Amino acid sequence: MMYPYVTFPDDTEVTFSNVQADGSVKVYIETPIQGGFKNGTCILPGYSWVSVEGYSDREIQRWDRFLRNNAHLILTLAAEGGFENASAV
Repeated sequence: MMYPYVTFPDDTEVTFSNVQADGSVKVYIETPIQGGFKNGTCILPGYSWVSVEGYSDREIQRWDRFLRNNAHLILTLAAEGGFENASAV
């Protein structure tokens, strides 16, 4: 299951998975561009980028900072089933 986290003014979307059996959460970032999308997948809590297409190293560094600032919320929401089911957020 994928849950929405945030959509930015440039239509970049950040979504996340439920908590996996190993305790990890997959975070997907996707930005529309002419002819397709830039996208990246990061595994929390280890901040391991397992897939990146179209983003520059500098953009991934920015997204990594974003995730480090938001991971506690994303991990909590993933455990509770997204915003709609969250009790403490």
